Amino acid sequence: MRILLTNDDGIEAEGLACLERIARTLSDDVWVCAPAVEQSGKGRGITLTEPLRVVNLGEKRFAVTGTPTDCVVLAVNDLMPEKPDLVLSGVNRGHNIGEDVSYSGTVAGALQGMAFGIRSIALSQSLERFHDEVVAHWETAEAFAPAIISRLLDQKWANGVVMNLNFPNRSPEAVEQVEVTTQGFRNVGEMHAVRRVDLRGRDYYWMSFRGEKQEHAEGTDLRAIEEGRISVTPLHIDLTHMTSVHDLKKVLGGAPPKKTERAA
Repeated sequence: MRILLTNDDGIEAEGLACLERIARTLSDDVWVCAPAVEQSGKGRGITLTEPLRVVNLGEKRFAVTGTPTDCVVLAVNDLMPEKPDLVLSGVNRGHNIGEDVSYSGTVAGALQGMAFGIRSIALSQSLERFHDEVVAHWETAEAFAPAIISRLLDQKWANGVVMNLNFPNRSPEAVEQVEVTTQGFRNVGEMHAVRRVDLRGRDYYWMSFRGEKQEHAEGTDLRAIEEGRISVTPLHIDLTHMTSVHDLKKVLGGAPPKKTERAA
């Protein structure tokens, strides 16, 4: 099995080293193509307005001046002799759950693998809090990921699906359960911009999260991680809301309307 690894924390990230150890329990044919610098929060971004540079850092190992999506596109189309059988993206420093998945570069790397028809998995390790001094429980992801990935690969996947694995902020000994979950959603007011002033007296803004305590629904990724369980969520890129499609078909379709009806 040929495995391609990528991430959004950058080629030198501890999580990528962890992912390499995980991948090598599954195969000896492991390739790495990751961003040269951190690309967190870049989501499905691709680089269109400047050239991409690729640095060969050794056998089957490349750094790219671009996003995780760029990395997977280059690796599959140009850098690898054949298409990989599996794409693993991560292990991210910090979980990717709830609405995180819509702007996560880690999940985006897996989505691009899926777009190429390759089974793809995103992996993330939850943190107590997102701060440089906090050390992630990489040993937790490393302890459980190989067997979970093997079990997933034994199953038939629907087209257009990627698997999103999140490991709780606990040591391996403290993790007792894995749960197949749905994507949850937080209070949107949690994200905000912090205004600061630079040395010239000009305002600038830094995106941040308030981290407010909330009750999360049973069966969601948010609830599983909060309660110390490994979360496995099948995701797909189709954003269509089918209930609205059926409702709108009752009022739109055929010849376009020409008369404007003002709301009462």
